[in-house]
Amino acid sequence: MVTITFPDRETEKRALAFLVGRFSGRVLRSGEHLVPEAALEALADQNIPFTVKGKTTYEQQMAAIRGASSSSVQ
Repeated sequence: MVTITFPDRETEKRALAFLVGRFSGRVLRSGEHLVPEAALEALADQNIPFTVKGKTTYEQQMAAIRGASSSSVQ
């Protein structure tokens, strides 16, 4: 999993609409998104801008599992 962000809310909405049903992931309350690495290429192919923050940390994964996320992308 990789942690990414989007430059603005409209881009985020467009990205989520594209990702739903294609990739699993989580949206954290911080606004960061946890997605599989394969999603990065798919977003780039759709010309959806994003910033890679890095590999998802253990703490981020645990926060998502504990329900600290605001929603899921599935």
